[in-house]
Amino acid sequence: MDLPTRLLLENQAWADEMDARSPAFFERMSSGQQPGVFWIGCADSRVPAERIVNAAPGELFVHRSIANLALLEDNSVMSALQYALDVLGVESVIVCGHDACGGVRAALLPPSGSESDAGAAPGHARADYLAERIRPLRRLYQQHRHQVDDGGSGLPADAALAAQVDRLVTLNVIEQVRTLASTALVQRAWQRGQRLRLLGWVYGLRNGRLRQVHAVDAPGVALRRAA
Repeated sequence: MDLPTRLLLENQAWADEMDARSPAFFERMSSGQQPGVFWIGCADSRVPAERIVNAAPGELFVHRSIANLALLEDNSVMSALQYALDVLGVESVIVCGHDACGGVRAALLPPSGSESDAGAAPGHARADYLAERIRPLRRLYQQHRHQVDDGGSGLPADAALAAQVDRLVTLNVIEQVRTLASTALVQRAWQRGQRLRLLGWVYGLRNGRLRQVHAVDAPGVALRRAA
């Protein structure tokens, strides 16, 4: 049995189970959503948002992409943020990265030959979408190079790279929270008195635990950040 077929069968079993457990469940789901959290996570298959926090359907409004980047020029994440704040009225925005992130790791490695051609002219296909996506991560690494490199000091090469990746993962989450806090969308939410906090979390693939590395609860007021 191939994976898509198995997934369809699993869906039928899940729907039957939910219907038996709570006959009104799907009727409630179809009437609308009121999530309390907008979750910006990595597309990595090992970090399913609802599963790792044991959230029920309807509790999280989720956007996932490579390396959980919240780029101002990314219409997908910014439109989702607008909907989350202006329509759904979420009270928390969580940026969740994870240890051993492949996108972050790629930003620490030498550019591939196609990366120099990543920014194609308008109307033409890009040579390398992934290279274009991680450009902000490369810039972030350059800004914090000594701090990141020191994270692997004295370790064997593979262990050093893993430590450097994990350090840049944390710095990236902090950077994305700061970016979100500076957006007009978030600033307007605060100005109109909307209860809203921005949180930066990192998920540990090695132990399944989340840790908070940054938080902003009001304009320009950082409550907690990584050391």
